[in-house]
Amino acid sequence: MKKFALALVLSLCLSPVAAEAKGSSACYTPKEFEAEQGLRIHSELMVIGLTCMKMPQGPQMYMKYQSFTQKNKGLISSYENDLIGYYRRSGSGDPEVKLHTLRTNLANQISQHAIAMSTSTFCKRFSPRIDQALSMDKPKIRQWAQHSWQTSTTTTPVCAN
Repeated sequence: MKKFALALVLSLCLSPVAAEAKGSSACYTPKEFEAEQGLRIHSELMVIGLTCMKMPQGPQMYMKYQSFTQKNKGLISSYENDLIGYYRRSGSGDPEVKLHTLRTNLANQISQHAIAMSTSTFCKRFSPRIDQALSMDKPKIRQWAQHSWQTSTTTTPVCAN
């Protein structure tokens, strides 16, 4: 009987911790939010570079996108690792597949936006972002990624403090 009572007390004491841990996987930490927004920025730059390839400055824009990627490969990799960690914690099937699906969905969302505009209008409006991003250092990129945009919400909400 004492073992049963001890087990009952322990389970009651630990259940709020387990519920809190489980509940926390339903939302992003600020770091995970930044990671998704950072990958959104990277995806947007890729779509700009690819969409604008046939414009007069297009090939240069794609090379600048590649330079941005090379310059920030450590940051991009850490963003990917942060989201893989989130997917593991939340019990998602295959975290790497989930990450690739997210990246594909982000690129598709941005591509749909580009399709809704003419290529020249899209490129004129968004191509400056490649130079802007390329000129930023890591802290500035992180600050950009920490920003919340109403038109580009993350796939998972940020946890309430």
